[in-house]
Amino acid sequence: MAGSKPRAVVSGGAGFIGSHLCEELLAREVRVLALDNYITGSAENIRHLQGNPDFELRQLDVNHGIFIGGDVRYVLHFASPASPPQYDANPIHTLKVGTVGTMNMLGLARAKGATFLLASTSEVYGDPLVHPQPEGYWGNVNPIGPRGCYDEAKRCAEAYAMAYRRTHDVDTRIIRIFNTHGPRMQVSDGRAVPNFMAQAIRGEPITVYGDGSQTRSLCYVADLVRGVLAALDRGDEFPVNLGNPEEVTVLELAKTIVKLAGSKSRIDHRKLPVDDPKQRRPDISHARELLGWQPEVSLEDGLGRTLEYFRSVL
Repeated sequence: MAGSKPRAVVSGGAGFIGSHLCEELLAREVRVLALDNYITGSAENIRHLQGNPDFELRQLDVNHGIFIGGDVRYVLHFASPASPPQYDANPIHTLKVGTVGTMNMLGLARAKGATFLLASTSEVYGDPLVHPQPEGYWGNVNPIGPRGCYDEAKRCAEAYAMAYRRTHDVDTRIIRIFNTHGPRMQVSDGRAVPNFMAQAIRGEPITVYGDGSQTRSLCYVADLVRGVLAALDRGDEFPVNLGNPEEVTVLELAKTIVKLAGSKSRIDHRKLPVDDPKQRRPDISHARELLGWQPEVSLEDGLGRTLEYFRSVL
């Protein structure tokens, strides 16, 4: 009986990660209400879910208030532009969805007595001076730089979650998502994986910023979503890193993608953007101990799956 199943509200449900999360919640016999304003999400990402009687989609901006009838067991806040080109194009909206939007989603969780999960980010660590980054590191963030609208919005979102926990006893979770890739990423996302894959498939030069020695740690989306659901089930109120601790330089990543794509693209070095992190690697000791979680998909296997998706849409 549908009414006896728990219900989840997922903001950003038509986005890259949000759509995969909706899928997995449905597979776990959870009814899902996805909210999205389509600034960066796409109805195409969840079209295959539309015939499921346990799935509902509403076009809605969480910055403008949320009024939802019926029961709600989980509130998962994934709405936000998440790549530099996206938040550069929408800086005020990005600030609002991390602050006002977070407050509205927490208000919904409080009203419904629901568990709230915040999708925070490794960007709260900024350009880190500690490596790898543990949850106890407070970060090195430029609040007035071009990334400030995203970084500080997420830091404020975490503060909101803790304030609602302490003041209103809302059952909260905070996950800090490190670089994630997989099917349904936007081709125009602007981050390294979609950029490199689109360029390699088209045979265009691969644009590597700086000398490519900066590092990233890439997690496949299926692994990430497993971590999200583990945090929902077994997490506590404190932040937990979710990402792959396997570190790769941006130049190595570019060369790997060229090889996997069977491309003849050459590497084209460009000027390094302002405040671009030089190192990014999660310390996932806390996730292993608290959640029993760690990534399982290897870098090349995950990149291969993502590349297959990009071939299908280009």
